[in-house]
Amino acid sequence: MTAKILLIEDNLHIQKANKKALAMRGYHVLETGTIAKGRELLLNEQPDLIILDVMLPDGSGLDLCEEIRRDYNIPIIFLSGLKEDKEIVEGFESGGDVYLTKPYGLKVLVKNVDSLLSRSRDVPDTLVKGDIVLSIISQSVTFDGNDLDIKSGKEFDVLFYLAKREGKLVGAEQIYQQVWRQSMLGDDTAVRNIVSQIRRKLEITDYTITTERGKGYIFERG
Repeated sequence: MTAKILLIEDNLHIQKANKKALAMRGYHVLETGTIAKGRELLLNEQPDLIILDVMLPDGSGLDLCEEIRRDYNIPIIFLSGLKEDKEIVEGFESGGDVYLTKPYGLKVLVKNVDSLLSRSRDVPDTLVKGDIVLSIISQSVTFDGNDLDIKSGKEFDVLFYLAKREGKLVGAEQIYQQVWRQSMLGDDTAVRNIVSQIRRKLEITDYTITTERGKGYIFERG
C-alpha cells in the first residue's frame, strides 16, 4: 500500500519541490500551508508520516508536534530555517524524529522519509501480554495455548491497539481513528460494541478492558 505523507509547509516553492520529489519516490502527498488545515488532514486522512515546517502563518510547528504526540505515534520530520543548537534541541524535545535545516537536499529528505517509514513498519510478529499471545500475521489470539476466538479485522485491531497501550486510558475517538482510519463523528456505537465482544472473550484470561465512562478504555489485568 502506498504510504501517505502529510506535508505542512507554507513556502509554495519548497512545498512544490518536496511534493514532486516524494511523488517520484511513489508516495502519496497531501500538502497544506497552515496548521489548521494540517489538523483537518491528519484527522481525516490518517497519514503515515508528517513533514512539518517549524514556523507557519497560524502558529508553531513545535506546538503542533506536541499536540500530535499526545494522540498519535506518527514519524515527524521538521523543516526549519532555525539552525542554532538550542532550536534544534527544542525540535527533538517537542517530539520530532528528524530536524532538517533549510536549505536541505531533496535526496536527504526522501532518504529520511524512507528510513522512518521502514522503521515504523518494523513490528514484531507477536504481542505477548501474560499468557495472551496476539499473532499479528494471522490476526489470531490465544490464551494459555487456547484460541480466544477473536475475529480478524476490526475486533483484532481494537484489541491489539488497546493491548499495546496496556494500563493507559484510550479514548473511543482515538481507537476509531486508528482502526477505522476516519473520524468517529460523535457516534461511538461501533467501538462500544466491539469492546463489549472482546471483554466477554477475555473473561477466561487474567486481563480485562475497563471502561471509564465518557473518557475511554483501559486494557489491564483484571
